[in-house]
Amino acid sequence: MDLRPQDSDTARAFFERNFQPVRIARLGEVDGLLTGYFEPVVAGSRFPSPEFHVPVYRRPRDLVAAGYSPASVAFPNKGVRIGRRTANNELVPYYDRGAIEAGALDGQKLEICWLKDPFDLLTMQIEGSARVILEDGTPLRISYDSHNGYRYSSIERVLVERNLISRQEMSAQRIRDWMAAHPDEAAKVRAANRSYVFFRITGLTNDGEPVGAQGVPLTPGRSIAVDRLHEYGTPFFIEANLPIESVKSVSRFGRLMIAQDTGSAVVGPARADLYWGAGDDAARIAGRIRHPGRFAMLVPRELDIVAAGRHMPLPVPKPKIAEIEVDKTDGKGAPNSAKAGGIVAGKHVPLPAPKPKIPGVEVKKADGKGRTGSVNSGEDWRAAARSGRPAAPARMAN
Repeated sequence: MDLRPQDSDTARAFFERNFQPVRIARLGEVDGLLTGYFEPVVAGSRFPSPEFHVPVYRRPRDLVAAGYSPASVAFPNKGVRIGRRTANNELVPYYDRGAIEAGALDGQKLEICWLKDPFDLLTMQIEGSARVILEDGTPLRISYDSHNGYRYSSIERVLVERNLISRQEMSAQRIRDWMAAHPDEAAKVRAANRSYVFFRITGLTNDGEPVGAQGVPLTPGRSIAVDRLHEYGTPFFIEANLPIESVKSVSRFGRLMIAQDTGSAVVGPARADLYWGAGDDAARIAGRIRHPGRFAMLVPRELDIVAAGRHMPLPVPKPKIAEIEVDKTDGKGAPNSAKAGGIVAGKHVPLPAPKPKIPGVEVKKADGKGRTGSVNSGEDWRAAARSGRPAAPARMAN
C-alpha cells in the first residue's frame, strides 16, 4: 500500500491534523545550532601502494564498551566507557589517533580499503559515511560503525590556535592544501583530535543514499542527525537563515525535517546536523552552515503536554547565600564602619577555619664562610615552590 501523500497540501494537512508544534531550546536560550553534513565521494583501492597508502579500518576485535553485548543492534556511540581489555581484564583507553596513524593496528587485517589522502579519511570520519570509488569503478559504500572512545576535537580550532591557518581563510580545500604541503606537521595536527572512527561496508552500488543510525536511507534536505535524547523518526520544523546558494547569499529556510541519524558531536535538545546528499556540491553547502536556528518538535496530539511537563526534571535552583557586611580598615588599623566587625545578615553562616600557625623552625645553614644563619622553614618552602624545586608533591596533570 502506498502511504505517500499525493501532494504537499495533503502532507501539510496530515501533520496539522495529527501533530502539535512545541518550541524547544536549551534552558534560557531561544535558538539552537545547525550544521551540515554530506557523503564524501573519494578514490580508493583494495590494495596498498605508494599512491594509496592510507588505510580505512573496520572495528578492531579488541575494541570493547562497558556493558555492551555483541548481539546488540549497534556499538554504543557515547555515554559508556570504551576501550580495550588488558591481560588482567582491566578496561583501559583505546589507542588514540596518533597511535593508530603510527601503526598501532598494523598486522590485524582490519583494512577495508586504502585511500590517497589522510584528509579524505578525516573527512569520511567526520561525515560518518562515504562512497569509495575503486580502481575498476566499483563504488564501495561504507558507513560509521564505532569509534575509539575519545571526544572529537576540531581540527580547524587547532590550526587557528597554532597560527597555521587564519580563521578568515579557513575552508576544507585550504586545510587539504596545507596538509599536503606540510605532511609531518599535519600528522601532529590530526593527532590533536584523538577520536578515531571505524567503518563497515554497507553496499557495492551507487544507488540510493547512505543509511543513517535509524536504519533507513537518508533523504537530502530532509534528514537530520540529532542528539540521542530524541527518538528517531521525530519530525521537527526548523527555521533559520542559511547560505545555501552561496557564502554571501543568505536566504530564509523553513522546512519539515525528520530525525534519522546521530553523531558524537551532536549534543543538546536544539542541535541538528542537516544532511545535504553526496559529492562536491553537497560538501560546499554543508561546509557553509554553522548557524543559529529555531526548532519546533512536532508532538502527537494524543500526548498531553501539560501532564507530561509535570514530570519534567528541572535544574536544581542556585543556593541562596546570605549577604555579609565586612568592615574595612582605613589603612591605619581603625575600622571605617560604625559597627566594627558587625555582621548584618547571615550571622550563623559558617566561615572558613583559620589557617593553623606553624612555628618557625631554626635551621642551621652554612653561608659558605663557616658561619651559620637562621631561616624560616615556611619561607624556604615558598621559595622552593617559586624556584621549581620539589619542596611539595606535584599534582598530576590531566
